[in-house]
Amino acid sequence: MASDRETVAFIAEVMEGAGDVSTRAMFGEYALYLDGKVIALICDDTLFLKATPGALALVEAPEFGPPYPGAKPHLIGSALLDEPEALTAVARAIWDDLPAPKPKKPRKSKG
Repeated sequence: MASDRETVAFIAEVMEGAGDVSTRAMFGEYALYLDGKVIALICDDTLFLKATPGALALVEAPEFGPPYPGAKPHLIGSALLDEPEALTAVARAIWDDLPAPKPKKPRKSKG
């Protein structure tokens, strides 16, 4: 079941305090970007945060689950949606733990 656009918009709005938040539709679900890095997925209307050391240090009794079959377990962030400040702190910790995105190679022109 694909995520509802309203749910995606709500999650992005809750996370606005963390920085430049954007979402991108991918295979019927969504990737959530913070300042250019993918920090989470939104699948089946559930927020799945990347389980980095910084995020795990901030979450009491973390709950894990795969965002889709075959995926690595992610931190389920649904409980954090009621605590925007805590979610913002976790989002920033994930961002800090992740490497900078690789620059995209320019496409070769046909001709």
